[in-house]
Amino acid sequence: MNGFERRAQQIKNRIKEKTLQMLAASSVKQIRISDIAGKAGVSQVTIYNYFGSKEALIREVFQDYIEKIMVEFEALVGGSGTLKEKIEYIILQKKKTSHIFHPSVIAELMQEDPEIRNFVQQNYEERSVPMVVDLITKSKAKGEISEHISVETVMLYLNMLNESSYRMMESLQFNDNQDKLIEEMVQVFFYGICGPDCQK
Repeated sequence: MNGFERRAQQIKNRIKEKTLQMLAASSVKQIRISDIAGKAGVSQVTIYNYFGSKEALIREVFQDYIEKIMVEFEALVGGSGTLKEKIEYIILQKKKTSHIFHPSVIAELMQEDPEIRNFVQQNYEERSVPMVVDLITKSKAKGEISEHISVETVMLYLNMLNESSYRMMESLQFNDNQDKLIEEMVQVFFYGICGPDCQK
């Protein structure tokens, strides 16, 4: 990469970084190219030259973020951590994403941009699901998850916890109860509402 290409990439990265920051505080409709240009210290023409449109820029920013968390997801879920750590990470995935973007952004993009919708669905079906299925299968073989419970049931339960944790932690407004809630949800996953002492 020569000097011109390196500078061009730095400008593109700065534009995308500022756009991501704006998506944390504003909906897609509220963001204007002029606002992004001002934050990034470039002209509006520069943004159009690099990305073509506001929609294309936001799409690329969102897809870059999804790719980043997928790489993180694959590294952690496929890594050497404990099953408890991995389950906690899976349960909290939706919460983490929701704190990067304004509450309306993900819904807007999924409803209005078929390319983003397909991108997210493809990553979920081709990367996330096989990784979690593999984790559950290996954990069953090690005796960490009961052999009498199907992979499908564990997947369903994880999805339920993921959705519930997202809604409940939003209502807790990031107060001191959040860590306790996370710990209790992970305990419920492993022991049910009875707890480990009742299993004896």
